[in-house]
Amino acid sequence: MSGARSSGPTRAAIVATAQELIARGSRSFAAASRLFGRCERERAWLLYAWCRACDDIADGQDHGHGMTPGDGPARLAEITEKTEVALAGQVVGDPAFDALRLFAAEVKLPSALPRDLIAGFALDAAEWRPQTEQDLYQYCYHVAGVVGCMMALAMGVAPEDEATLDRACDLGLAFQLANIARDVGEDARAGRCYLPQEWLDAAGIAADDLLAPQYREALGRLGVRLAERAAAYEASARYGTPALSFRSAWAVLAAADIYGGIARRVAALGPRAWDQRVTTSGAAKIAMIARAWGQAQRRHTLYPPTVRDATLWTRPRALL
Repeated sequence: MSGARSSGPTRAAIVATAQELIARGSRSFAAASRLFGRCERERAWLLYAWCRACDDIADGQDHGHGMTPGDGPARLAEITEKTEVALAGQVVGDPAFDALRLFAAEVKLPSALPRDLIAGFALDAAEWRPQTEQDLYQYCYHVAGVVGCMMALAMGVAPEDEATLDRACDLGLAFQLANIARDVGEDARAGRCYLPQEWLDAAGIAADDLLAPQYREALGRLGVRLAERAAAYEASARYGTPALSFRSAWAVLAAADIYGGIARRVAALGPRAWDQRVTTSGAAKIAMIARAWGQAQRRHTLYPPTVRDATLWTRPRALL
């Protein structure tokens, strides 16, 4: 990128800005990040700052709020250009992308991972829709599974530890599947659908009229199906926690329970899951965090070395 400078703000200044961004963009993530040790917490903030900035540029948002129509290809070009400058170790002059520069250097980030996330933005910009269940998992990887991999690096997992990164990717997939299950109604009202077309065809549901009363029972069954898929990936992800420090494992297990709770609630509500947005109360979150503390203490016993389920979708291997 022309005009990139050879010097810039200090790490402390960039971390402080990243902390401000997360406080404005996601109170839930900001609160959850407190479970990490200081090093992991700061790296999580750096990664979040870049992800949030990419989201905002792609959707014309301000810290995840509002949405402004615009030139999708130009926005993707801006994200790509600034990201490549950061990955090259050059000062970008944009705090969020300089946060990526620091993060990449500190964790030895494979360049394929941030590029894979940008590929997810490209899918959304093209109004892509999954045709098959495998398409669904591929999409979930690009928008969330790859973030799980990068978060694992923030927690000290080595880029060469493919087995643990697979488990981290599984957690990202579980989160995204839960999000899709929760947001079926909201997405449908916005003209979007992330349910595989083959599922809709088999259920006899019209993709452009998902919320029609005659489809509610069938749609409820698809919500259960999504929740079951999310549960399978959540269960697999838990077996990666013995590779993490206690505090990182605590944060991961708490997040797994909270997002898992969203999927379980969607399944329990069935056809009524989209009458109002499914949420988790503050009291329930506190209980889940407390339960996760005990699970993290016993993680080596609860989640002993186990071969990952071969029937689960497996992420592509990142290349430098």
